[in-house]
Formats: sequence, C-alpha cells, structure tokens
Amino acid sequence: MRKKNKPSIFISVGLVIFILVGIVLIAGLFMMRAAVIKRFGQPAQELNLIQRVIYSFELFINRDVLTEPIDRAGNEMAFDISQGESVALICLRLEQAGVIGDAESMRIYLVYTGLDRQLQSGQFMLTPATSPIEIASQLLDITPKDAIVTILPGWRLEEVAANIASSGLSISEEAFILAAYAPTPDQIAFLPYVEIQNLEGYLYPGTYVFPLETGLNDVMNTFLKAFSHNVDSVIIEGYDRQGLSLEQAVILASIIEKEAVIDDEKPLIASVFFNRLSQGMRLETDPTVQYALGYQSEDQTWWKSPLDAADISIESLYNTYHVFGLPPTPISNPGLDSLQAVAFPADTPYFYFRAACDGSGRHNFAITFEEHLNNSCEE
Repeated sequence: MRKKNKPSIFISVGLVIFILVGIVLIAGLFMMRAAVIKRFGQPAQELNLIQRVIYSFELFINRDVLTEPIDRAGNEMAFDISQGESVALICLRLEQAGVIGDAESMRIYLVYTGLDRQLQSGQFMLTPATSPIEIASQLLDITPKDAIVTILPGWRLEEVAANIASSGLSISEEAFILAAYAPTPDQIAFLPYVEIQNLEGYLYPGTYVFPLETGLNDVMNTFLKAFSHNVDSVIIEGYDRQGLSLEQAVILASIIEKEAVIDDEKPLIASVFFNRLSQGMRLETDPTVQYALGYQSEDQTWWKSPLDAADISIESLYNTYHVFGLPPTPISNPGLDSLQAVAFPADTPYFYFRAACDGSGRHNFAITFEEHLNNSCEE
C-alpha cells in the first residue's frame, strides 16, 4: 500500500508547486502590469490580451530607456515627419538622428499607448536632452513654436503686412502698416544716413523666424537691421558716386526690382534709368503707375498688368509717365541685387527697354526711340 501511495504524494506535491509558481507568476504579471500602467498609462483598447502582456513586459524591462534622455547636453535639431510615414520608420530615424537610444522600445511604447495612430506630419524641434516619452508627446503637437515670415523682393508694404498677419504672430495688417508709416526715431536710427517718410523699401527681403510672442517693434527692427547689415559701406559709396542719397537709391532700386525678371539684367535697366535722368527725360515705367493704382479687387492684385490708357493718365506723383524725376518714395522692397545695381550700374548708351517677345523674361534694349519701336512684338 505504501508503494502505491508514493506516486500520488509526488503528484500532489508537484501540483502544489505548480499552483504556487502559477500564483507567483500571475502575481508578478499583475505587479508588472500595475507598474507599467503607473509609468506609461493604460494600454490601447485595440490591443488583445497577448499583445498587452507582451508589450507590458517589453516596457517593463525597458522602462529606463524610455524615461531617461540619452544626452542631457544634446542640442535641439529639426526633425521632419512625412505624411503617411510608418511609425517603425519614424522611430528608426529618431534613433539614427541621435534623438532616442532604442527605436524598437519607442515603437512598442507608441503602439502600447495608441499614440502610433496620432503622430502628426510636419517639422518638429527635438533634442536628446528630453526623454523618449517627452519626445513622443512633442510629436503629437503640431502647434508651431515659431512664426516664419517671408518677404519676397518686390513686395510692397501691404503684401508684407498680409504675410505677417497670417504667420501666427499677434500683429494685424493694420497695426503693421500704421507702424511702417510712422517709424520711430529709434527705428530710423537702424538705417544708414537717411531721413524717410515711411519704411516702404527698407523691409529687407528674406525669411525670418520669430518666437510667437515677438512684438511689432522687434519684428520691424529685425527687418531694418537686416537692411542696414546688407546695404554696407561699399554700396553706400556706390550711391555717392552716382550722386544719389540712400533714399533716392532705394526708390530707384524698388523700381528696378519690379521691372527686372532676370537678375543679371538689373545693372542694364539701372543704366537706362540713369541715362534718362541725366537727359531730363521721364522714367516712364509701368511699376510706378501700378503702385499709384493700388489694390485691384477684381484681379486680387496690387500690381495691375497690363495697363491701359486710362491707367497711364492717372494723376499721381508716382506716375512717371507724367512726372519728371523719381517718385516720392520707394514703390516696393527691393532685394540685394537691385540695391547693388543702383550702386554699380552698367555703362551703356541705352535709353529704352521692353520685354523680349520669346517669353524668356529678358528685355531688348535700344538707344533710339525708333529702335525701341522696332523691338515691339506686334506684327
């Protein structure tokens, strides 16, 4: 009888051990799950039981990897996410960029939390000085931290104001225009040797990045500083040699900016205007009339083209078909090429130019009015 009882005793002991081990494992799983939930939150509802267990285990053993930055002294860098890019590829690129230390742990965290379906496309500023969990949170936030303002060469003041108003800065078109028409002495002091009526012409073209909280004065000052930095003493000396004040030079550059399509023609166009001015001829340039006409609501543009006879007859100090010399102020904000063309014009005998007939954007130049007429595209 005793021999028959031995197997049953072993079975009983084994069963007890199995139960105890099971209890320990289950308790361990519950403790692990509680620890993961406490640190990483609840799992996504879409995960099944097996996924929840596996992902919880992975997160538990890699918890320090996800909650500690890999480089507390790391620098901020731009990171782009494309529309439709997979979460695995995003995590791999984050690791390759040195922003996180383990792409697979990051991917598991994103899938576990369901954040993998909430990542946004766009550009983000990230740093390895923040933990992967914090980085994941940043990838959900598409609210820009900075405003990007672009001034294109040839834009007039109102076009600049519209771009600023839509950039995210808390500056309205009206406020910017009013400030530009009433520059403060401190703002004018940024410009070299000039007394001006308004800031048209001195809002230096380029792309600027401003913190969203940047105020109107700081934005305006940045544009003026950029102008003063680029229009250096060499260019100023060029204006002096042409017998122009800075204001006169900027007025002429603003016209050249609107006339020229090809940058390398700007010194040629400048030479035509200098030749006409030296002979007491009117400039007779369409952009000054376009400026005088202002906004054309039917075409939704500030620069009407083509002009008709009625437009050319408009009574305005800016109408250089009627008025001799330069208009009273710049008509646009010229780029550096146009500003340099006035300082260093070509030496030519030309008095006329008109657009070439091949659609290239280039011009045909002429010495006499007869040659100018022959350059017409009309058959």
